[in-house]
Amino acid sequence: MTAASGTYPAHWEADVVLRDGSTMHIRPIRPEDAGALQRFHLAQSPESTYLRFFAPMGRLSETDLDRFTRVDHRDRVALVLVHGGEIIAVGRFDRFDQDTAEVAFNVADRAQGKGLGSVLLEHLTAAGRELGVRRFVADVLPRNAKMMRVFSDAGYDVHSELDDGILAVSFTIQPTDRSLAVLAEREQRAEALSMAALLEPASVLLICAGAEGEAFGRMLLAGLQVPEVAESVQVVGLPGYPQTVADLPSGGAGVDLALIAAPASTVLELLAPLAELGVRGVVLYTGGFASASQSGRISQRTLVRRAREHGLRVVGPRSYGLIGSTAGGRLDGSLYPGALRAGTVGVFCQSAAAGRAVLGGAAGREVGISSFLSAGHRVDVSGNDAMQHWLTDAGTEVVMLRLESIGNPRKFSRIARRLSRKGPVIVSFSGITGQLNPPGHEVRTSSEPRAALDELMHQSGVLMAQSIGAALDLSLLLSEQPRPAGTRVLVLTNSGSQVAVTAELLRAGGLRPAGQERALSPTAGGQQYREEVDEALARDDWDICLVGYVPLLSDDGGQVAAQTARLAAESGRTTVACIEGLETLHPALQTQGVRVPAFSTVQRATTVLSQAAAYQQWRERDHGHRVEPEGIDRYAAKRLVHSELLGVEVGTTRRLPRQRGVDLLGAYGIETWPEIRVTTLPEALAAADELGWPVALKTSDDLLRHRLDLGGVRLDLAAPEDLTQAFTAVQDRMRSVLGRTTALDVQPMAPNGTATVVRAVEDPLYGPIVTVGMSGDASELLGDISYGIPPLTDVDLDQMIRSLKASPRLFGHRGLPVLDTGALQELLGRVSILKEDLAEVHVLELNPVLVGERGLSVLGARVDLAHPRRGDVSRRVLPT
Repeated sequence: MTAASGTYPAHWEADVVLRDGSTMHIRPIRPEDAGALQRFHLAQSPESTYLRFFAPMGRLSETDLDRFTRVDHRDRVALVLVHGGEIIAVGRFDRFDQDTAEVAFNVADRAQGKGLGSVLLEHLTAAGRELGVRRFVADVLPRNAKMMRVFSDAGYDVHSELDDGILAVSFTIQPTDRSLAVLAEREQRAEALSMAALLEPASVLLICAGAEGEAFGRMLLAGLQVPEVAESVQVVGLPGYPQTVADLPSGGAGVDLALIAAPASTVLELLAPLAELGVRGVVLYTGGFASASQSGRISQRTLVRRAREHGLRVVGPRSYGLIGSTAGGRLDGSLYPGALRAGTVGVFCQSAAAGRAVLGGAAGREVGISSFLSAGHRVDVSGNDAMQHWLTDAGTEVVMLRLESIGNPRKFSRIARRLSRKGPVIVSFSGITGQLNPPGHEVRTSSEPRAALDELMHQSGVLMAQSIGAALDLSLLLSEQPRPAGTRVLVLTNSGSQVAVTAELLRAGGLRPAGQERALSPTAGGQQYREEVDEALARDDWDICLVGYVPLLSDDGGQVAAQTARLAAESGRTTVACIEGLETLHPALQTQGVRVPAFSTVQRATTVLSQAAAYQQWRERDHGHRVEPEGIDRYAAKRLVHSELLGVEVGTTRRLPRQRGVDLLGAYGIETWPEIRVTTLPEALAAADELGWPVALKTSDDLLRHRLDLGGVRLDLAAPEDLTQAFTAVQDRMRSVLGRTTALDVQPMAPNGTATVVRAVEDPLYGPIVTVGMSGDASELLGDISYGIPPLTDVDLDQMIRSLKASPRLFGHRGLPVLDTGALQELLGRVSILKEDLAEVHVLELNPVLVGERGLSVLGARVDLAHPRRGDVSRRVLPT
């Protein structure tokens, strides 16, 4: 919620990852911090104190301590970064006027170089934007180069002037494309570094306790004792090994990663000593921690809080483990008992059951894995963290995620969009909704249908698979074969029915057969396939080849496979096989370092080929630019919503009065059609005279005001007698339907057009969502609604409109005029910016929006406000 004067803004508290991959807590300062602030100040060097206060200051006076720690969280804001109960850095701003605030920082000498100033600036600008501050200013001594770099490197347009020996710095704090890019890069670098301790540790410590823990430990030890990594592994708690961390040779110093299978209470006791050893990451295989809905046990929140106090990242509880690498070689810290092939596919899953299924399926299909991580209950490390690692991991070319839910969809979308440009990202969901909440998980739920999730994935370039098996099929193809250069598919098979079935499946998947559709002789063998391969190698009219073979009188599958592998190696083009008796990466389908995947059915083969081609088309497509329309007054809008939410209780909504809604929309350049609310016939006649004839008359009831068919609307009222008759008829209808009369709205008739509905909502899970659809029951009942998750590009907006099944009505269907979809796209862009900026807007509905041949008319608008639960995206925050 928005901070009110004097109210402690708990939603500003957050855990963050620093430049070196460690974690720290940021929160508003409190009066009880006076002692810690004094200790922080006294520990600073005279130089640091002088750069902050422009004068020597040996000790803060009681007056200063009171002034610095008692703030109103509105005109005077201060945030502190704390570690182990001590203040490590302080950032604050003091408001000059409604738009401007002076900002200052102070970072402990011992913590400089970790990017703490940048983190403070991110969170202070987020708080400032929330409070309606437009610009930060600062006075900086010219020799304070570190402070100037904090400002200049953040990506804002910074202006500075030297005045009387002091640099006067100023910049607007509205995010820019550059500042968002800087934030994404810093976030990725820090989170990837924190993941390096998990997936690329120099050394590992296995700790076991309790019966269950020892059972897990014995299984893990089998995978950790391979010669290349055995020297990097130490063990505590199993028979024949040291029984405590203190008993380890050299005290166990230098360990990066701890694999722990122990009761919850033991885990908490281990965190502090592990941090002292230098451990940066922990994997928990056992459980015993309580979720928010449980009691009587140590909570998962306590686990996370304690771990982050010591700078530790946590995988689990109930993780199926991980696979990574050490300096010596491949590290297998998973519970999977079988052998797994090394390769280029990074795999993430959540539950242990999913981990077993994914790794078992990968082993059966011979999918080569670069790294694997099972988040278990996902109290800390998530799929977003794993994707941050894979963004810069040269050994991972394909990413596969098996998800039960998404904890932070907006961040997922932001990272996945970047990762998809590097290589394919494949996602399959457990269940139907993508919002499962298994025991031990704490997951926010969405009020939106599955279509919203599908659109988020589509915007991000993610390939959706219907099952683990389908995801592994696709991973196998994309990790072993080049991506399709086009959609033309050459089919070589000796089965006429297979040709027909394949052609139909290809067309359904957006591909097309290359050349003439024909089959070889049913008795064709290796020689006939060799001739076909020679001919295919001389052709350039195909991009993909699917080789099928069904033995009839004799089985020449081995020779057919050899020719298939030769075709793949010599052409360098995407090749798959459907040869009876061969599966996955059969040795017969390998030559010259090229491996051709084999699938048991043409349905499986054509499915993965269609998705691979669609992914390549997505990569090559122009993704547009982030929309930023002109004529937006964000600060007027922010002041309006703040004033309207004063006195509104958290968890309740406030409907904006019509004129205030018009003002809010106007701040974003959205014009609404004028209307006057009336309760009597004389008022209605006067309104029509004022607005100009002809007019429309509508009931004010939310459900009926758009329903011409139910008698809530009368159109084309050109004269007083028409309006008189309509007024009586509508009120009679309201008595019949509602049992009462309602206020009515008089509105001038708008130009003809097709009615659409544009909505924006604040969803508990996804945050801002924008939708568009045609007006009427048909679209609503059939679900013909398009979803967009801001931030949106111009290409995203165009796709939102074109993806509607009824969109041909806008593009000249059956001789109808072509309508101004550009105007609708601009409206969607302005709505998306409004909703991204204003988490306080709970629901915005523009209904109807008449799209004409030139321009459009917004005939109705509804705006509901509520205190927001979404934080600013322009700051680094770990999930809590």
